[in-house]
Amino acid sequence: MNEPKQPTQQPQTALIHHPYQPPAGFQAPQPGVYKASTVIFPNTAAMRTRDWRSRHGYTYGLHGTPTTFTLEERLCQLEGGLQCVLVPSGLAALANVALALLQSGDEVLIPDNAYGPNKALAEGELARWGISHQWYDPLSPADLAQRLGPRTRLVWLEAPGSVTMEFPDLPALTRLCREHGVISALDNTWGAGLAFNPFDFGEGWGVDISAHALTKYPSGGGDVLMGSVITRDEALHLRIKGTHMRLGLGVGANDVETLLRSLPSTALRYRAHDHAARQLAGWLQQRAEVVQVLHPALAGAPGHAQWQALCGAADGGAGAAAGLFSILLDSRYSPAQVDAFCDALKLFKLGYSWGGPISLVVPYALRSMRHQPTPHLHDGHLVRFSIGLEAVTDLQADLAQALAAALPSL
Repeated sequence: MNEPKQPTQQPQTALIHHPYQPPAGFQAPQPGVYKASTVIFPNTAAMRTRDWRSRHGYTYGLHGTPTTFTLEERLCQLEGGLQCVLVPSGLAALANVALALLQSGDEVLIPDNAYGPNKALAEGELARWGISHQWYDPLSPADLAQRLGPRTRLVWLEAPGSVTMEFPDLPALTRLCREHGVISALDNTWGAGLAFNPFDFGEGWGVDISAHALTKYPSGGGDVLMGSVITRDEALHLRIKGTHMRLGLGVGANDVETLLRSLPSTALRYRAHDHAARQLAGWLQQRAEVVQVLHPALAGAPGHAQWQALCGAADGGAGAAAGLFSILLDSRYSPAQVDAFCDALKLFKLGYSWGGPISLVVPYALRSMRHQPTPHLHDGHLVRFSIGLEAVTDLQADLAQALAAALPSL
C-alpha cells in the first residue's frame, strides 16, 4: 500500500520555497552577482554568532555579499592594503574617514589644493560639529610641521593636487604624521594603485588610509559612482567599518559587477590615458597661447622631482601618471575668450570627473579655489583636461582648431 501523499503546497508558496539548488563548481571569467538585503541563516546559532565586521560569513546585504567581498579583496590587491569598505562615491569615502576618526574638539589638516568637496565638508558639516580645520601648503613639509598640534587627529594628503596638479613629498609628509601620532589619509584616485603603492613609499613610510574614487579609473566608463576606503591596520579598519555600518552605507550589486568587469583592464587603460596626456601636454607647451602646463611628469612642473622619486620607476622606467593635466592660458585673454575656447572644442566635452573613454575639459576660476599664495603658478586662466581613449592625433587637431577659432594671436 502506498504512503499517503503530503498536502501539496499552493503554487505561490512552491515558487518561493522551491527546493532546487544548482550544482556547485560552476566557474566563468566573471564572478556571480548576488543581490540581497536579507541573508538567510541556516539556524539560530549562526544568526547569533556571525559577526558583520568580518568576511567569514554573511549577515545582511549592507555588510557584504560574495560579490562585494570579491571586489574588496581585489581592490586591496591593487592598492597594497588588507581591509576595504565600499561606499556610494569617492566623496562618501572621504566623509566615511572623517566621520569615523573625528569628534568635537578635534582638528583636521587639509592641503590647500585638495579636492574641493573635501574642503567643503570641513567648512560645512565638520565645522558645525565643532571640528576645526586648517589648510596647509602641500609643497612645504615645514608648513605642515608647524600646523600639527595637540588637537590634530587627521591629515589629508593628495597626490597630485586637485586641478593645479602639484605633486607633494609624500614620504616627508607621512613621516611628520607618524612622528606626531596623527593618522594620515591619502586621496589616491589619481594614482589608482598603479602609479605608486600608497602604503609603501619605501624605507617603511606609507599612509594609514587610502581613499579612492572608483568612479574614475577602476570604472573606466563614466557610468558608475563608487568609492573605497582601504587600510592595513585592523583596529583602524574596524573604526571605519563601524561608522560605515552606522551610516548604512552600501553599494548596488550591478555597480559592483561593472567594476569587477572593468578592473582587469585598469592598468591597460591607465597607461593609454597617461601616454596620450603626456603627448598632448608636451604639444601644448609649445603653443604661444599657453603660459604654463601643469602635469607632474613634465620637467619643471610643481613637484616634478617628487613625482619622479615615487612614480618614475613604473612602466619600465617611463613613470606612471594619470591622463589628467591643466594649462594656464595667457592672462591677456578674457574669461569670455577662454569659455569660447572650451565651447569650440568638438571631441572634448564639457563635464566633470575623469578616467572614462571621452576626453573632458573644464575651465576653473583658480583664485576662488585657493586660500594660500601660489607663486609656483604663472598668471593666467586655468583649464583642466581629462584625456580619454580617442586617437591623440584627433585630440590634437581638435585643440588646434579651438585655439585658432577662439584665441587670436596676442
